[in-house]
Amino acid sequence: MSEQHIQVAGGLAERHITRAGQGGGRDVYEYALLRVVPRIERGECINAGVLVYCRARGYVGARTHLDEARLLALDPEADVTGVRAALRAVEEVCGGGTGAGQAAGDDAGRRFRWLIAPRSTVVQPGPVHTGLTMDPAAEPERLLDLLVR
Repeated sequence: MSEQHIQVAGGLAERHITRAGQGGGRDVYEYALLRVVPRIERGECINAGVLVYCRARGYVGARTHLDEARLLALDPEADVTGVRAALRAVEEVCGGGTGAGQAAGDDAGRRFRWLIAPRSTVVQPGPVHTGLTMDPAAEPERLLDLLVR
């Protein structure tokens, strides 16, 4: 089924459903922002990265950018070195291989799902969103520019 009709406020609306191979060369991808929450009890955060997963292409990737001045404005005693290390670890898990530690043997989807699991640490994933792309490997940089920098 390429489209479906759904009932919306007493009328019918068209909803287009795109499946793998039917998106005009575009594939569905998922993404989540990485947030730095320096003081969990305050709940304040800054965006510091983005995770991208495209099942159709078996791609998972991350790009990070830490605005140190913004972080220190939220918490002058923030562990900048520790935050940078945590962000670097996320990028390594996405890359797979020896840098991914125990996740090295996992497929892209499993690594993405592990990285977006809720956690109570300084670096936290945000909610997952979706989009369409022709080049999943270009999305992390595009989203970083749009949502983080």
